[in-house]
Amino acid sequence: MRTNTGKVDPGSLSRRDTRISILIIGMLFFIFGFVSWVNAILIPYFRIACELTSLQSYLVTFAFYISYLVMSVPSSYLLRSIGFKRGMMIGFWAMALGAFLFVPAALMRAYPLFLLGLFTLGIGLAVLQTAANPYITILGPKESAAQRISVMGICNKFAGIIAPLIFAAVILRVSDTDLERTLPGMGAAERAAVLDAFIRRVIIPYTVLGSVLFLLGLVVRYSPLPEIDTENESTETAAVNSGKKSIFDFPHLILGAVAIFLHVGTQVIAIDTIISYAGSMGIPLLEAKTFPSYTLGATIVGYFIGILLIPKFVKQVNALRFCTVLGAVLTVCIVNMRGMVNVFGHETDVSIWFVVLLGLANSLVWAGIWPLALDGLGRFTKLGASVLIMGLCGNAVLPLVYGFFADIAGERSAYWVLLPCYAYLMYYAFYGHLVRSWSLLRRPVVSTPEYGFQEDKNR
Repeated sequence: MRTNTGKVDPGSLSRRDTRISILIIGMLFFIFGFVSWVNAILIPYFRIACELTSLQSYLVTFAFYISYLVMSVPSSYLLRSIGFKRGMMIGFWAMALGAFLFVPAALMRAYPLFLLGLFTLGIGLAVLQTAANPYITILGPKESAAQRISVMGICNKFAGIIAPLIFAAVILRVSDTDLERTLPGMGAAERAAVLDAFIRRVIIPYTVLGSVLFLLGLVVRYSPLPEIDTENESTETAAVNSGKKSIFDFPHLILGAVAIFLHVGTQVIAIDTIISYAGSMGIPLLEAKTFPSYTLGATIVGYFIGILLIPKFVKQVNALRFCTVLGAVLTVCIVNMRGMVNVFGHETDVSIWFVVLLGLANSLVWAGIWPLALDGLGRFTKLGASVLIMGLCGNAVLPLVYGFFADIAGERSAYWVLLPCYAYLMYYAFYGHLVRSWSLLRRPVVSTPEYGFQEDKNR
């Protein structure tokens, strides 16, 4: 059924159309993961090629994800103006431009130009994420939203597993193992020549990536993906929201955006720092490149558990609570547990495997926050989704915080920055998502159904 705007009510889609839509959105999440998680290799790669400190190398994630802060709200207005499919096409083309910027950046070995390319890639992703996340959230019953988001997460993280491995296979050589150690002994001219050749290996893969992204924009534009109405609200929701003037009248959304900020920051720290942490143990780069894939593999295991258990056996809010507590426990183990172990053929300190297990702890947090934060927004859903997408700038900020403390206190001790993040996530999972009035921040609420709340009348 089409609304008076010509858009489709998601509740009226046939099962076939819903499945086709989920398949297309799944492809988008695969692209998100492929482009995003290759940063795990770019960080140590640029640190060597551009001779950077740990803090400077984590500007890779800052440049990439700060674009979400800049572009998320404009994305909502763009999508409202030209529709989902045209907006997604523009998003893909922006990403293509960012990939193509890697070519002149590599030719000049100019780190700032690489950062501009990453920022442009992030702008395109911000548009796509603003469209895709609310789309998949409302494309079916809200009580199974975490299950659908888990399926999207599998697409995203599977891409994240293969992207660093493919990228490393294309740009790294066996001889690179000793490169960082031998550079200080080279003369200026020899060092420049070696590093120029090293950095120019990104030209071919990013040229291919840019071409593929440009073509994908055309594919999505002319795909059967329906233009769904994300601003439709029931009579009950409309009555509740009748006095709401802006998204700031929804405290559970604002608190959820903070939760997204901290969650994505913990996730990217667990994945993008693990190669450097392995290096601090003396593990060479060619061996260390596999550890992000282990972390993402643990995340996929969590997604499959979510698909099997939610909502039939476990409510998605309870899955969220378990994961946030697990993350806090693992953080303490990373810093405090010591001892050499041999796992998957790697002789390492046991703490690195607790970093890997953070992938499991992070798996159902995103899927748990989104439906809770968007619940009851009605006509504010699209703008609310933009606010949540802005929270992705946590990927930009928190790795820099980690890098700052890594330079000062060491890679292991820097993981303490995760503990306050998980403490807030626990607050949101147990209490914050229930708050529907700012005054309730000072008064307890109790949960009714999956998303409901009521004020404690005894106070």
